[in-house]
Amino acid sequence: MNTELLRIWTEHRTTALLVTHNVGEAVFLSDRVLVMAARPGRIIAEVTIDLPRPRRLELLQDERFFALAAQLTGLLLHEDVAPEEA
Repeated sequence: MNTELLRIWTEHRTTALLVTHNVGEAVFLSDRVLVMAARPGRIIAEVTIDLPRPRRLELLQDERFFALAAQLTGLLLHEDVAPEEA
């Protein structure tokens, strides 16, 4: 489904909003990720995903992919960080 969504986006270039609990999926599909805290639900960080397009499955083995996924995971694990500190 992820590669199909990328194909559709490439064809139509329209904005899409994706809600996911999967960090890798967020990095692979997004240009921008908003990280939310659990309770209360609020945005704690915005991370720009500056990976090249078109996105190909080989990207899942790229160091930049891993670094962005680690950054997002760190934000989720330390969600008590204020937005200006993230």
